Amino acid sequence: MEDMQAILQNYGLSLTFYELFGKVAKVHTDKGVFAVKRIPANEGMEFIRSLQLLFQKGYHRLVPVYPTLDGRYGVLHGHHLYYLMPWLTGNEKEGRSQRHQQMFRELARLHTLSTREIPVDQEERKQHFERMKAEWEKQEEFLEQWITSCEQEIYMSPFQLLSSLYYIQILQALQFSKEKLEEWYEASKENKTVRTVIIHGKLSPEHFLYNEDGLGYFSNFERSQTALPIRDLLPFLSRTLKTYPTKHDECLEWIMTYFAYFPLKEDEMSLFLSYLSYPGQILSTLEKYSETDVNKDEKQFVRTLQHDYWQLRNVEYIVMRILENEQAKKEKQGGNSS
Repeated sequence: MEDMQAILQNYGLSLTFYELFGKVAKVHTDKGVFAVKRIPANEGMEFIRSLQLLFQKGYHRLVPVYPTLDGRYGVLHGHHLYYLMPWLTGNEKEGRSQRHQQMFRELARLHTLSTREIPVDQEERKQHFERMKAEWEKQEEFLEQWITSCEQEIYMSPFQLLSSLYYIQILQALQFSKEKLEEWYEASKENKTVRTVIIHGKLSPEHFLYNEDGLGYFSNFERSQTALPIRDLLPFLSRTLKTYPTKHDECLEWIMTYFAYFPLKEDEMSLFLSYLSYPGQILSTLEKYSETDVNKDEKQFVRTLQHDYWQLRNVEYIVMRILENEQAKKEKQGGNSS
């Protein structure tokens, strides 16, 4: 980061030296140690708006952004925006599971305080539903054509054989996604508003840092925006469940912690389960293989397919447990009302 001293002068600080950690600089100054983060200038305005709105709503569990001497929350220098924060180590006192639980509790609080109902065009919702349904039906047709072509082979390739063994699970996941999408549309088509929140945009324990008192704060808030709350959950789950097949009970506990503090509405839950269970990654791998005519790396394709399938089964476990929990809640509510 060039011209660091020129940037720090806006804060009344004098630079001693600095160390780079990716896009963050640990700066040692005459008034202590700070962090300076650099982001593209075109991302800066939305970032600043989100910070100001959250502070107005009373949410302060973000790594503080210090204002300049003239009250700005960033310094525009060249094509980048620079902002100053305290330097937090991220060393937590809790274990991995407790750290994730605290992060999801804070995420639920962040979403609760920033909740806003905004008008939605019912025709646009209908068009989105029809577009997604048509796209997924087209992919179901591709899947059927693919398995037919594999069965017509005298000798299947390793990839074709493996994908044939996975066919039923892929098809079931795709059909479940379509079913939940239809449930979402039926439950929401008459609604004239939709619930939005300020999302973090890149939820990760690496972006949930602790101070010396053990309090957790969100960092890396540059991708924040107003969106559906599930936009924070889906990417996190996609990354977390990309492992060997296993029962991700810890991950399920984290999600349930979030739902306990920020329950999804019926239509939101249907849309969440639809997108979560959609087997897009494994379908993409099948399509890529079918479109590659020469010089196929069979071993790599098989490895990728296997990893995609493991993720699909991990997602299936989480989805089934969430469904069981939702059904138990409905039965409990039914018993209480009677």
